[in-house]
Amino acid sequence: MIHKKTRTYIPEGFEIKWESIEPLFVELRDRQINSVADLEKWLHDRSEVEAALEEDFAWRYIRMTCDTNSAELLQSFQYFATEIEPKMAPYSNELNKKLVASDWVDKLDSNKYFIYLRGVKKSLELFREENIPLQTEIQVEQQKYQSITGSMSVHIGEKEYTLEQASVFLKDTDRAKRQEAWEKITQRRLQDKDTLDKLFDHLRVLRHKVALNAGFENFRDYMFQALGRFDYTPQDCYAFHEAIEKEIVPILREQAEKRKDALQLESLKPWDLDVDISGKPALKPFNSGAELIEKSIQCFRNINSYLGERLEIMKDNNLFDVESRKGKAPGGYNYPLSETGAPFIFMNSANTFRDLTTMVHEGGHAVHTFLTADLELNDFKHCPSEVAELASMSMELISMDNWDVYFDNAEDLKRAKRDQLFDVLKTLPWVAVVDQFQHWIYTNPDHTDAERTEAWIKIYEPFGAGFADWSGHKEAEENLWQKQLHIFEVPFYYIEYGMAQLGAIAVWKNYKENPEKGLQQYLDALKLGYTKTIKEIYETAGIKFDFSADYVRELAEFVKGEMDKL
Repeated sequence: MIHKKTRTYIPEGFEIKWESIEPLFVELRDRQINSVADLEKWLHDRSEVEAALEEDFAWRYIRMTCDTNSAELLQSFQYFATEIEPKMAPYSNELNKKLVASDWVDKLDSNKYFIYLRGVKKSLELFREENIPLQTEIQVEQQKYQSITGSMSVHIGEKEYTLEQASVFLKDTDRAKRQEAWEKITQRRLQDKDTLDKLFDHLRVLRHKVALNAGFENFRDYMFQALGRFDYTPQDCYAFHEAIEKEIVPILREQAEKRKDALQLESLKPWDLDVDISGKPALKPFNSGAELIEKSIQCFRNINSYLGERLEIMKDNNLFDVESRKGKAPGGYNYPLSETGAPFIFMNSANTFRDLTTMVHEGGHAVHTFLTADLELNDFKHCPSEVAELASMSMELISMDNWDVYFDNAEDLKRAKRDQLFDVLKTLPWVAVVDQFQHWIYTNPDHTDAERTEAWIKIYEPFGAGFADWSGHKEAEENLWQKQLHIFEVPFYYIEYGMAQLGAIAVWKNYKENPEKGLQQYLDALKLGYTKTIKEIYETAGIKFDFSADYVRELAEFVKGEMDKL
């Protein structure tokens, strides 16, 4: 069993409601601090309160996404978002001011607290009282995306399927079946096109107001500060997009040609992109959610016993919800439980190969949660996405040598590895497109829906447009962006996947050359949480934080070389 950390500051029988929480914030705000020891004790007490609130919010979010049809669970989530978070925000700002103004802050160990204090100062710079109600409204509004998409389903034959389940048919060797599934999924998405457009327009307006209130010209520039992007600029992102277009797109175009020839088609349509070109049925690495969990525990244990034990602990404590069902929110995530020190893994398995990679991806995040559980302050565990996604994407590649747990047929194992390496490269153009699209959206805040559509196509096409022929399906291509949850719920959280993908390739390269050393460097980097800069964390992992064209080319060539061996 796992046990929550012992509380030393929060009273016994503490109930998470504002009437109980406020006195703790008041005490922290008014407490006398007369030494460095007092200040460190104050930091620990504040951290304890924040961890308790974070875990409570986590469970409200998890339960709501597991059942988007429940009004009660939605209400519970909205209670926190509307009654607790907005009231906490001014107190958090007061506590940040108190910390920065303290006579003892300069006496703190700068090596230990540099990253934390840098973040606190940035929060103070960005805080505006008038943004609190706007941020509450955004929090509530953006959850509507999950309710809208979570209720989508289609009928194929006599059966009803969630969109995740229906996507399995896109791997069918019968082209007519693939086309039918793709058209039904697409039509179902397009039914809610206008609803999602309206929702997004509303979110865009609210976000722009937040940026203006904080003294920024646009939401893009505000978010670069809010996400703590101290290590790169919007211009660096554009350069990264260019490097991907120049170095990755030609490799994928070549692969698309091979696919077209292998399938003996005049052109690849959107429903031809997922079927195995060997003509064999789709890979089936497991038959149920329970089997996926068991096999993943074994896979992780074969890499290193510690890793397997982490997933075992999660299974024993019911910290998985993996099967797809109607009314469940789409997608997958690993949600850290701040007090418990373990995470919850949520995903929508339809017994496909993609679900295997989702599980090892989220499993990488889970290991990261465990490795940082004992860091002194809750904030030390709040890793930037560039580091968090390094943990997950590296695990996708490191775990490959142990995928024989899922495949007892050597040829299927090869196919799985080939698919995974192709997917690694395929991720990069989509990351560039989604990121560049968001730069355009928020630096053109008054755009119309028609202009947004035009911008999407203009950005998507140079990156290969998925390497499919979209003629006859113009509306589907124009609305592909609506599939991406991040655009609605976590704006600008996407370029990190590209940066971390490069890092993960480099971690895997090290692991291939020296498994013991490569794995240890990876784990050592994750243990740091966010107590060092991104660059230092990457260096600890034995890799570079670099997304120049030269580095992109070097790593793409390594992946291509590994693909050619299979």
